[in-house]
Order: sequence, then structure tokens, then C-alpha cells
Amino acid sequence: MPEENYLEVWPAHFASFMELPRDHPIDMLNLVRFRETALYPAGHDRSGSGLSGAQAWAIYTEQSFPSFARAGGTIVWSATMESMLIGPVAENWSISFVARYSNAQAFLQSITDQDYTDALVHRQAALETSRLICLKPYEAARGG
Repeated sequence: MPEENYLEVWPAHFASFMELPRDHPIDMLNLVRFRETALYPAGHDRSGSGLSGAQAWAIYTEQSFPSFARAGGTIVWSATMESMLIGPVAENWSISFVARYSNAQAFLQSITDQDYTDALVHRQAALETSRLICLKPYEAARGG
């Protein structure tokens, strides 16, 4: 897969995720950068609509939230970036947030839910690039 394509999970990365223990909470760090103008596939009813990436992201979050809620997901924190202190200046993020799931199975339930898969077209249209990093909360790492 081309290095610049960070909009979907790579099969090798997903395979290593699937090998992780499933008996503890996981946090998913999300870093997303919006496109100036949403880029929907040709033939989609919103193609050429002039929506911004932020507007397409809002549609995505509204449509995918039910699957997140059914899986028991919670947003631990969310923020907008103000400045880069350490790291490449070009790596700026429109929104950063951490989504917590009770375990990896709950995350899988969320991303395989029909509401989520139906909403993905809006996520893809909204984003220029993204990062999704699976984290083990310290409480789970310490067994507490």
C-alpha cells in the first residue's frame, strides 16, 4: 500500500491487532486531518456538493455513533491542535481524540456494525490523512 495512504487499516496491521489479548480495555488514539473540500467517489449523491472535510466528518460521526454506542465505546477526551512543540510541523491534526472500548472485541463489534460500514464513505471523503493507534491503558497494563 502506498506510504501516503493512511485512511484505512492495512491488512498486516490488522492481523497483528487481532493477535492481541482481548481481556482488557483498549484506547484508540485517533489523529485526523480534514480535507479542505470533501472528496466523495464519483456517482455518490454528495459528490461535487462542495461540502468541507469537517462537514463530511460531522456526517460520519453522526451516522457511525450508534455502532460506537452499541459496542459500549466512550470518548475519553477530544481536542483540537494548537501547535506542534516536538515533531514535524507538517503533521497537524484537525481533531485528536481517544475512544475507549471495554476490550478489543467491543472495538471489532463497533467497526463491523452496519451503521459504521455505511458511514465509512463520509470518513473517507472527509480525511486527507489519519492515524489510529491502539493503546493499552496503564490500569490494564498494571492489572488494575
